[in-house]
Amino acid sequence: MNPLFQFNHSYQSLGNSFFEKVLPTPVVAPSLLLYNHALAKQLGIKEGVDPSVLAGILSGNQLAEGSIPIAQAYAGHQFGYFTMLGDGRAILLGEHIGPDGQRWDIQLKGAGPTPYSRRGDGRATLRAMLREYLISEAMHGLGIPSSRSLAVVTTGEKVFREEVHAGAVLTRVMKSHIRVGTFEYARQFLSTKDLENLTRYSLERHYPEVSIKENAALTLLEQVLQQQASLMANWMCVGFIHGVMNTDNMSISGETFDYGPCAFINSYDPTKAFSSIDTNGRYAFGNQPNIAHWNLSCLANALLPIIDEDTDTAVKKATEVLNQFPSIYTQLYTATMAAKIGFDQNNISDEVVELLKDLMKWMQAEQADYSNTFLTIEGSIAKSGIYASPLFGSWMEKRSSLLLAAGIDTVKSKAIMFHRNPVVIPRNHLVEEALDAVVINNDLGKFNQLLQVVQHPYAVLGDYTNYQEPPVNGDGFYATYCGT
Repeated sequence: MNPLFQFNHSYQSLGNSFFEKVLPTPVVAPSLLLYNHALAKQLGIKEGVDPSVLAGILSGNQLAEGSIPIAQAYAGHQFGYFTMLGDGRAILLGEHIGPDGQRWDIQLKGAGPTPYSRRGDGRATLRAMLREYLISEAMHGLGIPSSRSLAVVTTGEKVFREEVHAGAVLTRVMKSHIRVGTFEYARQFLSTKDLENLTRYSLERHYPEVSIKENAALTLLEQVLQQQASLMANWMCVGFIHGVMNTDNMSISGETFDYGPCAFINSYDPTKAFSSIDTNGRYAFGNQPNIAHWNLSCLANALLPIIDEDTDTAVKKATEVLNQFPSIYTQLYTATMAAKIGFDQNNISDEVVELLKDLMKWMQAEQADYSNTFLTIEGSIAKSGIYASPLFGSWMEKRSSLLLAAGIDTVKSKAIMFHRNPVVIPRNHLVEEALDAVVINNDLGKFNQLLQVVQHPYAVLGDYTNYQEPPVNGDGFYATYCGT
């Protein structure tokens, strides 16, 4: 009988200090609620497996053939404060090797307590796992590097948080779960040799095509910096707020992951923060690039001992790399935003940059809907309300003049905008309605409809206008929660 996964365990070659072997805790009544058939096909997972068998394996009740389950150790800066962490409710079954040779972590989230759980129960709520499934698949549809969701299995058990919730286990798929916090852990608690091995392993796993320049640590820092600058530009492009950008939630591979208190902005406001635990707005929408830069400085600090034996020299070298972030990010962000209004990267003049700044100021002043503003500029939504104002009309005229000067006609500008302006995003009120329908009424209809739409956000089929409407009264006191 062929195993479900083709497991390998290269991460365990780093040594026992980086993980603890632990078995998932069985649940009472596992039932397969959601299964991502398209992702399963991409991963080369065999088709036609009985749902009850899948539920057993993907709940942790039955150990997948070839699995050597572990909980990974890591540390991290949480809201600026360093602490020891580790997988408290997630268990890595192994690294699945896909048909193309790509290595994928297969992790069960909510699979029970681990040695890193502290006082936690190791479980996850159905609502939180559904949110992660939905938003991670939406981000993938938007073309943004992200963890993927293979399945949600209900457990038949209750999970106790502020309220009593139904329990569930999510199967999360990533290129790896190595994070900035993994390096902080190695620097703080392990040997220099362990830090060197982790660095080499990360480069070989995620950046095998990159030649090591001065040393491995600086090379890794440069690569992660490039990936994070690109990721931030992509987040800002679609109005995504991660909500909890702690260093333990920042991946070395440049993937978005850990969709706890995440949300999308409706009306444009750089100070917007929906997370209930982000009381000071540290991780607000407009702060995300600066926080990414700060997190990279934490990675650099962790790498200092293997950048150079002389601390001052190591700091100087690391700082030279870190100082590249603002310009790299600004270049990527500007190109991305210029594309949202129809300019390709070869025609971004100072006038286009000022045009973008004027637009953002107008949007903030008018509390304009972020996504619909760009769709209106594109011509996908008819001008009405604030978009029929003389001020916006004047801006559009200036844009037309700059497009003409750049030799970009209407057809070309629309083609440029098409893959940068999603027709739909997972709007917060629609997400909550879909989650309520499942959790309260056991009805997957709204969830599956929304999922299907956000998985193809640039080319939605059928009537999607209901998905474009922002909430009638704005976001009000809308708040998101971690689920832990």
